[in-house]
This record gives sequence, structure tokens and C-alpha cells, in this order.
Amino acid sequence: MSLASGMVRAGVALAGLTLALVVIVTPLDAGDQAMLAIGGIVAFMVLNRFTSRRVTVVLAMLSCVVSLRYLHWRIADTLEPDTFWQGFFMIGLALAEGYAVLSLLLGYFQTLWPLQRRPVPMPDELESWPTVDVYIPTYNEDLEIVRPTVLAALAMDWPPEKMRVWILDDGRRPAFREFAEACGAGYMIRPDNKGAKAGNLNHAMRHTDGEFIAIFDCDHVPTRAFLQMTLGWMLRDPKLGMLQTPHHFYSLDPFERNLSNGRDVPNEGLMFYGLVQPGNDLWNATFFCGSCAVLRRTAILEAGGVPTETVTEDCHASLRMQRLGWNTAYLRVPLAAGLATERLMIHIGQRMRWARGMLQIMRVDNPLFGPGLSLPQRLCYFSAMFHFLFALPRVVFLSAPLAFLLLGHSVIATSPLAIVAYAGPHMFHAVATGSRVAGSVRHSFWSEIYETVLALWLLPVTLATILDPKKGKFNVTEKGGLLPEGYFDWRAVWPSAVLAGLLVA
Repeated sequence: MSLASGMVRAGVALAGLTLALVVIVTPLDAGDQAMLAIGGIVAFMVLNRFTSRRVTVVLAMLSCVVSLRYLHWRIADTLEPDTFWQGFFMIGLALAEGYAVLSLLLGYFQTLWPLQRRPVPMPDELESWPTVDVYIPTYNEDLEIVRPTVLAALAMDWPPEKMRVWILDDGRRPAFREFAEACGAGYMIRPDNKGAKAGNLNHAMRHTDGEFIAIFDCDHVPTRAFLQMTLGWMLRDPKLGMLQTPHHFYSLDPFERNLSNGRDVPNEGLMFYGLVQPGNDLWNATFFCGSCAVLRRTAILEAGGVPTETVTEDCHASLRMQRLGWNTAYLRVPLAAGLATERLMIHIGQRMRWARGMLQIMRVDNPLFGPGLSLPQRLCYFSAMFHFLFALPRVVFLSAPLAFLLLGHSVIATSPLAIVAYAGPHMFHAVATGSRVAGSVRHSFWSEIYETVLALWLLPVTLATILDPKKGKFNVTEKGGLLPEGYFDWRAVWPSAVLAGLLVA
């Protein structure tokens, strides 16, 4: 790029930012704002007819301006409390909306231009292929769950003298040792269970010496091509410390099984593995997800092994590697298949652990601070952790009507027409642009369902972790259970039922 061209682009960007700032802060009465809102919606309808990725970026920028204008109006014109409690409810709702807008901006940054990485072929000479240790950690899972994973790992297409499959048995069960001896897998135990899964992996690293480490949760059955499809990138880029592939599930999660009623509803995790991770990959900020991934031994050892300070040790491990200058990558090709959580309560428990762990990292090793990361990397990691605060604003949104309906406190000091004129376009652009960006990996309606079901359960975990990040311990997600027909998980839905009753009242 020539100096003149660079100056022109900088000038255009500055002019655009200045115009956006003027639009965001210029005060209008409700009628004029309604006309502006209609103009913005018409602009979206016209531009949305074009499928270009650049048009998607323009629509996202329009959405950002509209949402920031709404937030500016909320802060400048609608916070006029008469009493302490009215101020409490007013400011609480405004803070929740501020979270939603910031989360929207970070989400656009992560997902607007996902990198569609392709596999790199391995060298023709088998002698140059590296040695690999395959770790399959297990604790209390039944052998019938672990057996297919081990046998599939042993059958992967790789020179047998350059691959060793290890069952890392923290349950120390004789049946697993006998199975390992019968099938030809390695079997490893340790004297204690300190550090849970992270400690199990770290112990195995001290007793093996493969150049690379492939890790599979004990229910994630790999394909024969897993190593050949992933290690090509590791050989091409000597600074690549970790390559992650999707967590693909061949069983239905609780939402798909109970609420879809035959409709094609994306798996809850598809948003992350189908859009967020490819978006992170563009910025060299892919997270390690604990399974279906390959790590370079020198990289993870240089990072001090898998961290044990937090219960999402996988994401924390990739963050530490990237602080040291190692790259990470994401290959959106399902190369292993596992079991989704069977019951809603188990699903909620898994998400509670994720929320606790990500907020722990945000407290003890915040990616916005500290050395080694680029600005995009900091934003991508922070966005992932910031997302898990959603329980707080979600509960505020769900309960805000009660402040007016039951307690008589007005939570927005303005006219109904002004609320529609400002909030209407904000909600329209956020939903419509978000749906365009997400495509088939997430439906906006189902996002509301997912977060609403989880929010009341995650709220105490969120508050406790913010106050004390050292609380909580690693819990193993149960897999492989059988459900009786017509099973209703009342434990999982009673908080939502209570809130619904209050709203109906």
C-alpha cells in the first residue's frame, strides 16, 4: 500500500468515525428519532438483499451506531430517579443494557470475518512424520463409554511406531488396566487426583515424550484421519502451539431433544464451534477446548503445563501459550464425535463450570492486561470471558417488569413513543444483523431460550466467582446415562417456573 493510499484510507476512516459520533450523540425529539429509525430500518432492508461479506460488515457498523445511540440516550435522558430504590432499578437496568451493547460490539468483532482454514497435507516421507502421544483421560466413566474412544484412537492412520495411545485413569480401576493390556493401549495412573483433569494431563506429560500430544475426552471417538488432518499445520508452522477441531455430538442435547419438536434447531454449541472459533482463528486467538485437539509438547511445557488454578484449564492453557508468543489455530472439520449431555440439569452443571472457570481467568489472568498478546487477541479472549457474565443482565431483563408491576417503580423516565423510537431500532438491528452474521449456526429465538434457561442457575455462581475466584472445583460431566421415557427434570426448571409465576401475578 502506497503512502498516499494509506493516507486516503485513514482520512476516510476518520471521517466515518466523526460522522458516526455525530449520529450517536445528536439529540432529537421522539418524532424525529422515529423518522431516523425508519430510515435505518429501510437501509437495512435494502442492503440485506446483497450477500457480500463486505455488506455484512457495513450492516454491523450500522447496528453498532444504532445501539450506541440508544445507549447514549438511555444514559443522558432516561435516568431521573425520585427515590433510592427507583434509582437502584433504573441504573441496574441501564447497566444490563450497557453489557448487552458491549457484548454485541465484541461479538461483531469476533465473528464478522471467520477464517475458513483448510487442512495441510502431510509430507510424503513417513520417516519425517513426528511422534504423537494420544491422551484419553477418564475418572468415573463406564468402560463401555471409554472403549470405543480407545479403539478408534488405536485405529488412527499413523505409523504405529510413532504413536502411543494412553488411558489416563484417575479412577484407578483394574478393569481398565486389563482392557488396556488386551487392546495394546498404554495405561497410566497417579498416586492422587490433585488438579483433576489438568493434573492428570500434567502427570502424563512427565512420563511420555512424543513431540505432539493429541487429547480426547473419553467419550469423543476420533476418526481414522484425525492426526493426518491436523498435524500438517503443526509441521508447516513451527510456532503453532495448538490446533483445535470442533466438538461434534452424535446425540441430541436437552434443547434439541425436548424443545425442537421435529424442527431443525442448531446444537447449542454450534455457535461457538461454527462461528466464534473460526472468527478467533482470523486473529490468532483460537481457544483450546480440552478435547479433539493437538498440542505441541514444547509449547505446553513452556507454558508450565495445563493450569490448575481455574476449572476451565483448557482455555487458560491456550492463553498462557499465546502470552509466550505461540500461535493457535482452528480447523472447522469434525474429526471426532462425542455424547451430548443427556439431562438438562447435567447440561446446566456443565455450563456452571464453564462460567466459573472463564470468570476465574478474567479475575486472576485477565487477557486485557499482562504481556504477550496483540489487541485483537486480548479482545477475543476477553469477549469469551465477558460473555459468561450474561446471567446478571439476563436476570435483570427478566425481572425488570416486576419493579413496575409489583413495586410501582418506573425504570425508564421517558415517554412510550421515545422508548419505541430509540429501543425499537436498537433491537431490530441487533437481532436482524446478528441473524445475518450467525446464519445457520444460531437462531436468535433459540439464543433467548438457551440464556433464559441457564441464567437463574448461573447467577449465584457468577456472583460468587466475581467475589472470590478461588471458590469452586472441577466437576466431571456425566455421560452415557439412560433416560426413562417422559422424564421431567423439575430440578432444572423450578427457578424459571417461580419467575414465570411472579410475572403472571
